Amino acid sequence: MNLLLDTHILLWWLDDHPGLSERERRAIGDGENSVWVSTAVIWEVRIKQALGKLTLPSSFRTVLEEEPFLSLDVTSEHAHAVYELPMHHRDPFDRMLIAQAQVERFTLVTHDPFFKKYDIDVMEV
Repeated sequence: MNLLLDTHILLWWLDDHPGLSERERRAIGDGENSVWVSTAVIWEVRIKQALGKLTLPSSFRTVLEEEPFLSLDVTSEHAHAVYELPMHHRDPFDRMLIAQAQVERFTLVTHDPFFKKYDIDVMEV
């Protein structure tokens, strides 16, 4: 299975946050699934960090690179797919993740109940 992590899930994973269930921990960490992180997630995290809304360790980039995650770049196909999405959710980063999950046929791992309103597979934490 191809899993796409949303921003909260990535941060929870890196922080060993109790919000992740054992099911999600196994799915992300067992090595049987391909786990993807979108460049949109990194972009969102760094914007929030720059605005003072999120504190990250100075080693964040290194920590992330040490994880066995695959990187999913934002493509023009993903950008065009955002236009086709209904406006259930207005957050531009979340909408990009939804479009990427739809185009790539990935399962989006999230805690956001709005994601289930879209035509994508969701693993909700």
